[in-house]
Formats: sequence, structure tokens, C-alpha cells
Amino acid sequence: MTHIRQYQPDRYTIIGNHLAQHRDLSLTAIGVGTHILSLPEGASVDIRTLAARFPEGRDRIAFALRELEAHGYVERVRERTAEGRVITRTYAHSAPGVTGPSQGDEGREDAPSPVAAEPPRPQAPTTPAVEEPSASGEHRTAARALLVALRRTDDRLTLPERDVRRLAPAVAAWFENGATTAAVHRTLTADLPADLKNPAGLLAHRLRELLPPPLPVGPEAPPGPDRAAEGRPPRPDPFQTCDGCERAFRGREAGLCRDCRGESESHDPAIAA
Repeated sequence: MTHIRQYQPDRYTIIGNHLAQHRDLSLTAIGVGTHILSLPEGASVDIRTLAARFPEGRDRIAFALRELEAHGYVERVRERTAEGRVITRTYAHSAPGVTGPSQGDEGREDAPSPVAAEPPRPQAPTTPAVEEPSASGEHRTAARALLVALRRTDDRLTLPERDVRRLAPAVAAWFENGATTAAVHRTLTADLPADLKNPAGLLAHRLRELLPPPLPVGPEAPPGPDRAAEGRPPRPDPFQTCDGCERAFRGREAGLCRDCRGESESHDPAIAA
């Protein structure tokens, strides 16, 4: 390969090789991450907007966003607005763990321009909000415990803290799709190669490529025996992030909100017929 380079005085984006040449990210995820980092502040990067911009479709873009989230390039946080609505805000990191320009960059000739620098993250709202614990928080706690305990099955799976933090969101995605702890443990520990040299890379590959789809939405489960005996209503479903519009909604499993499910059914030729 021979590079044909042309000087670009403006309209360019600084992308680190840690993203452009990432060994564990798919080419779709690298492309989506590069596109997101090239957008101006405040641009829409929800699944619906990206699917309308590119031909890959919602499923591939949703999976690419999960990859970027698992590796620390994208962070989706549920926040409550002043009007009381719960929204999903997306933070794009120029590098995993970076929240703003590093100290000492000001005044350097080779320092990145202010346009390319990551803006400081806004402060959380000061108004108290009463909300049920999100499923993702519980799942990430269980995911961390599972990853730390893998060394009990095979000491070659002893992971450093950095890899545990990096892989925990991917394990949590399995839990959110309805997988059990035993199923995830079996997937990660079965048929390990004899010459295992990169355990974190192997685990990341299996978590990404073997991720099961979400369970279909079924009828509401009856309240538990303890709450029913006490005459109390069942707990509300946890908040989920819609894979179509990324709006927060309550549901037992991750997937599409009611509006996006209705829109998907209306466009299905079999249902329309």
C-alpha cells in the first residue's frame, strides 16, 4: 500500500489508531465510531438516525453501538429532564476513559484544536429523582462478579481490572437479553484453546459473536408470592433503552418500545397483507 496524502487545512477529524485498528471491534463498529466522532456537538446519533444515514440497517448499527459501548468509546446514560421525562444521552469518547482534554495540552504546538477536543461532561441534574434501579446496573454488578470468578474454572482466565471493566458491559448485554449466569459462564469457558495467549480478546470475541437475541415479549408474570400475600402491587418493570429510537421505556426485556414495535409491524408486508 502507498499513501497518497493531501494537506487538509480544515474539515478533518482526529481519530486514534486505537480505534481505527482495534483488534476486537468489527469493521462496522469502527466505521460507526469514526462517523460519530466526526459529528458536531449536539448531533443525533440514535439508531434510527444512523440507520437512515447508512445502508447497514438497525440491527447491525445497534450491535455496533453495543460494541463501542463495551469497549468504552460510547456511553449511553439515562437522565431525567427538568420536565420529568427520562431520556438517553450519548457521550462519545475520543479514547476509552477520556472525558476531556488532558492537562498541559494548552499552549503546545501539536495540541489538538478545540474543535477536536472532548467537551466536559455536563453535571447531573440537582433535582432529586425517585426511580427504580435500572436493570443495567444490576446486570453490570453480576457481570463483574462472573468475570472475576472465571479464574476459578481456569486460572488462565485471570483478568486484570482493566479488562474486567472493559468486558462487563458486554456480559451485561447477555443478561439483558435473558441469558442466565450458567449460560454465559459455559459460553466463555467451553473448549478453550490449549495455547491461550489473549484470554481477554477471546472472551470479547465470544461475547460479541455469540450474543443471543432478546427473549420475545410475553405476558406479564404474576406478582411474587410475598407481595401478593401482602396485597401489594408488583414492582414496575425496569427502564430499558429502545433499540429503535433509544427512548427510555419500562419493560422486562431489552428491545423495541411500543411505538417502534407498532411501526415495525405496520411495515411488515406479511402483517399488512
